[in-house]
Amino acid sequence: MSFNSFGRIFRLTTWGESHGAAIGVVIDGCPPGISLRAEDIQPALDARKPGTSKFVTQRKEPDTVRILSGVFEDDRTDGPRTTGAPISLAIENTDQRSKDYADIRDKYRPGHADITYDAKYGFRDYRGGGRSSARETACRVAAGVVARMALAHVLGGAVSIKACLVQMGPHKINRVRFDWSEIEKNPFWCPDATAANEWEDHLEAARKAGSSMGAVVEIVASGVPAGLGAPVYGKLDADLASAMMSINAAKAVEIGAGIEAAELSGEENADEIRMKDGRPHFLSNRAGGILGGISTGQDIVVRVAVKPTSSILTPRKTITRDGEETEIVTKGRHDPCVGIRGVPVAAAMMALVLADHALLHRGQCG
Repeated sequence: MSFNSFGRIFRLTTWGESHGAAIGVVIDGCPPGISLRAEDIQPALDARKPGTSKFVTQRKEPDTVRILSGVFEDDRTDGPRTTGAPISLAIENTDQRSKDYADIRDKYRPGHADITYDAKYGFRDYRGGGRSSARETACRVAAGVVARMALAHVLGGAVSIKACLVQMGPHKINRVRFDWSEIEKNPFWCPDATAANEWEDHLEAARKAGSSMGAVVEIVASGVPAGLGAPVYGKLDADLASAMMSINAAKAVEIGAGIEAAELSGEENADEIRMKDGRPHFLSNRAGGILGGISTGQDIVVRVAVKPTSSILTPRKTITRDGEETEIVTKGRHDPCVGIRGVPVAAAMMALVLADHALLHRGQCG
């Protein structure tokens, strides 16, 4: 199975399966000299891990990370620091319940990658999906912490990356009430306290019915300097779109005004420019902080649409590996809205792309 790696200079390769002994990631290209401990990574994994509320899968995984390589400590360093060698991180799987999937061993789950994995490889890991499982995203979140540190190392610590849920099913936040301080006060990473209360009722109804809901994640990177990204095939927005679409269940990506840009006039869409404090100042940000594939210095704004979880209790029509028509009910522990746990994953992917482009920029432009 190929294409398990991502990035050019800051590059990661993830490994492991949902119901295997462990999952992990190897990070190559991280600059040396960065202070790195397992406890620096753990809070991000705790934010993504299952079982944190009734609105996510109840699989109980501590997601405790171990650093296996790539750091060194002796009496001349103030704690472990990266050496420039590959950093290997491992996370054990401790709460697999493979028996939950025994009934669907020979059935393809609609909306899942079962049928396509079988078509490509001639087999599939029916125990939770193997490599297609969202369990793999824990590796990305861990690597994202290292990416943030690399960004601070290269750019001087100016970049801030935040993410939130701005829509659940058809229910959107009210932008007038947008408040970043609210995202850790509710189980949905929602910046609108009123919307969060309403979403709880909607998702609880879906959960009790054995159904699921989609969502939209918004990621904002502030403090990114102008100049990251490159024409023609190294565009920052192209790499961000590719990174976000690699997340499980992602079905669409918007940057800046996104799809809405098609409805705007040229006058409305153009971000006018003035001078402020001796620097270019944009009067709007419909471009989402990127022009011609290169960062403008404004906030980089990306949104990702995440489909409803395909594992539901409502019977769905399907076929078996032998081509027999049948129905399927997916039992087990599944997220009623996988977009919730997608928030820290999307933030990690933003960090990974920006770290890679910061190092690429330094390599070409100094």
